[in-house]
Amino acid sequence: MTKRARKLNKIKILTIFLIILIIIQIALIIFFSIKISTISEKVSSIKSELNTKIDLSNAELQNKIGELSENLMETQTSFEKEIINLKAKTSSDFSGIIEAAIKSVVTIRTNVAQGTGFIITSDGFVVTNAHVLQDAHYANAITYNREIKPMSLIGYSSKLDIALLKIEGSYSFLEFGDSDNIKIGEKVIAIGNPLGLSFSVSEGIVSAVDRVGGNGLPAYIQTDAALNPGNSGGPLINSDGKVIGINNFKVIGENLGFALESNYIVDGVNKIALAALNETILG
Repeated sequence: MTKRARKLNKIKILTIFLIILIIIQIALIIFFSIKISTISEKVSSIKSELNTKIDLSNAELQNKIGELSENLMETQTSFEKEIINLKAKTSSDFSGIIEAAIKSVVTIRTNVAQGTGFIITSDGFVVTNAHVLQDAHYANAITYNREIKPMSLIGYSSKLDIALLKIEGSYSFLEFGDSDNIKIGEKVIAIGNPLGLSFSVSEGIVSAVDRVGGNGLPAYIQTDAALNPGNSGGPLINSDGKVIGINNFKVIGENLGFALESNYIVDGVNKIALAALNETILG
């Protein structure tokens, strides 16, 4: 082989070697590019998952904070009520109880008479004495903030002398206590509209329980809290701020007022609602 041929052969081999190196380099570039792309996608996916988890965690944290705030507010409200109740039980000061309760009391005016009622559910169901509505063609409720609301009659019980009515709107309401737990001598307040004097309050004690009324039922609380015309249908409230009776009637004589016991009211109201609305409204 001549010198020139050997030189050309070396060049050819070198060229082939360079081409192989270039091919390997290109292959490595492609390989690492794919790897980098795959890693980037995985990193992006992991980042997205982390962001989603962080967002969910933040949302859960906010919910927990919200729930905690609500619980704290409820606890504070409950604590404030307990303080008011304790104050009422250990002194003669019913002001806190009255301030809360009176907002759920309404004056009832008809074309022939005036009486009192009180709201028993947040959606505006009202209970009063049935005799307040006797011979009436219409009835309006005057709320604590002086709004006049037309009332619709749901039904009534002549035997218990209670009527269930409804006004539109959302309201604070009074809860019922268990009249089986009433103690003779415990303090009570009667809220009503005696002689047209709206939202009047009188204080007394429970003089007796299970008194027999004109309907033959041993269903009445005797109290010395002052009751006058216009008090009919108003609540008799204990030192826990709960309704233990509905002021019903007064007999001739001093300090002799009578209120239908709360358990009879709850039972009567639910029977009225069940007959008229096919559901009960009090637990």
